[in-house]
Amino acid sequence: MQNAETVLNVIRERGRKNLPLERLYRQLFNPQLFLRAYGRIHANAGAMTPGVTGETVDGMSLAKIDVITGALRTESYRWLPARRVYIEKKGRTKKRRGLGLPTWSDKLVAEVVRLLLEAYYDVQFSDRSHGFRPGRGCHTALAEVTTWKGTHWFVEGDISDCFGSLDHEILLGILGEKIHDSRFLRLVGRMLKAGYLEDWRWKATLSGAPQGGVASPILSNIYLDRLDRFVEQHLLPEYNRGVVRRRHPEYQRVSDRIARARRRGDTATVLELRQQQRRRPSLDPADPGYRRLRYVRYADDWVLGFAGPKAEAEEIKERIQQFLRDTLKLELSESKTLITHAASQPACFLGYDIRAQRSDTKISRGRRATNGVIGLYVPPAVIRQRCAIYMRGGKPVRRGVLIHDSDYSIVVKYQAEYRGLVQYYLLAQDVHRLGRLRWVMETSMLKTLASKHSCSVRKVARRLYATTETPDGPRWCLQVTVPRDGGRKPLVATFGGIPLKRQRAAEILDRAPATKRSRGNELLHRLLAGECEMCGKRTGLHVHHVRKLADLKRPGRPDPPLWKVLMAKWRRKTLVVCEACHHAIHAGRATSSTRR
Repeated sequence: MQNAETVLNVIRERGRKNLPLERLYRQLFNPQLFLRAYGRIHANAGAMTPGVTGETVDGMSLAKIDVITGALRTESYRWLPARRVYIEKKGRTKKRRGLGLPTWSDKLVAEVVRLLLEAYYDVQFSDRSHGFRPGRGCHTALAEVTTWKGTHWFVEGDISDCFGSLDHEILLGILGEKIHDSRFLRLVGRMLKAGYLEDWRWKATLSGAPQGGVASPILSNIYLDRLDRFVEQHLLPEYNRGVVRRRHPEYQRVSDRIARARRRGDTATVLELRQQQRRRPSLDPADPGYRRLRYVRYADDWVLGFAGPKAEAEEIKERIQQFLRDTLKLELSESKTLITHAASQPACFLGYDIRAQRSDTKISRGRRATNGVIGLYVPPAVIRQRCAIYMRGGKPVRRGVLIHDSDYSIVVKYQAEYRGLVQYYLLAQDVHRLGRLRWVMETSMLKTLASKHSCSVRKVARRLYATTETPDGPRWCLQVTVPRDGGRKPLVATFGGIPLKRQRAAEILDRAPATKRSRGNELLHRLLAGECEMCGKRTGLHVHHVRKLADLKRPGRPDPPLWKVLMAKWRRKTLVVCEACHHAIHAGRATSSTRR
């Protein structure tokens, strides 16, 4: 069998040359692809969550891969319905979003399908698409928006229930245009129509790719690539006119008067006219021969920037709405699809407020070069909502659920929540406004620690205040240090210490890059080594998984079994064991090991 990387490179090259794929289904017989898929998803949070059966990643083995590939070879593999659960949507809305939880075998096969489709299609996707793609994300999409200088109108778009509304026939038709393999298309079609169980009743999936499915993101990108092509091949050529805007008549008249005054040597008049010139636009914003339309999409959220009259912006919106309805059978959300004036009101895209700056704003400080430049800002509602989590009655309060945790865990919890939000909004020009959130979270954390130790907030603050070095110099922070035996470095938890300074690239490294190199996925090498890490047996190997390392050190059990000691010592959530040892672990009988 060919190496997984070789197979994906060949498929990727065919996609780059826009050549069709044939006999793709046979690649599903390659165990190397399944091992690669296993290495990618075994550590996911949902890997230990069961679907409609009790099967999870625990107990994964090479024999299971052989069973799956054998069923695929005879085309007898059948997708099981996903278990449907509901989660609350973000914000104050009481709406809930349905998630599908597939079984582990279905996740593994879907990941292989995703690998194959991503290798072929990702190199063909538009550069204006940023969602669910390697090397791209929210920040790359937002960075592209900041290049839209001179935009007059934003057209914000949001597709109603995009994942749940994908038409199966249209999707399979799009796949069939370039994938000339009926067996592979039948497999994808069965995956889409597998249905789901809700309250132990089977319900059909008549449309859509269920949220929670491993292959759903790539399938939605393949589907919405038609929208990208429509915008690029039809709207952009039609609505982009002219090379540069013409000079504004008023500005040009003043420039001519300045030139005549300079020839006369009238310095006082030149200075007066230059002041008038600075108050006038140099280019004509209403130039009928100049239009610019820009577009970017992240998943089902997209935004257009248009330099031109509002009537044409509304026409563009109507054309996109008609294309989605007639060609893709999708509907735009009326409440979220808006046309906003770029300079007077912000548009919302990926959690940021975006608007065109003017030289009379405080941010630009009167500099004419900022006119028309797109700025990114932190929405005030985001700061209010985040602060409200840590406040009651308008004041920061303690978090009672954390009082019984260690000081180290409390500081780590607060810092993780704070750092995640700050790092996301480091592209914003007013990221300094998050200082309000920092104060609220810091006060809440100090009150939590003070309540834990039955002392004053001031005493806790004096004990924890420290300084930390940053690329912008030393910063005040709160720090907890936990010493460790055996000459090991102490554990240090720090809250704060992040400069609230705009970073155009927003590239933050949480930890220093590792210097040790390993040959691919470490778990796969241990599994392929073919030896039980408990007793040394070389047949019938399984992989024992735990949900998290904290499960290995539960309080109240002073003498943990040796297999737990080994996993905690190696800091691994996996242990390669034989079938007998695996059964003994789950039965609570695996108390010894020949491995030290």
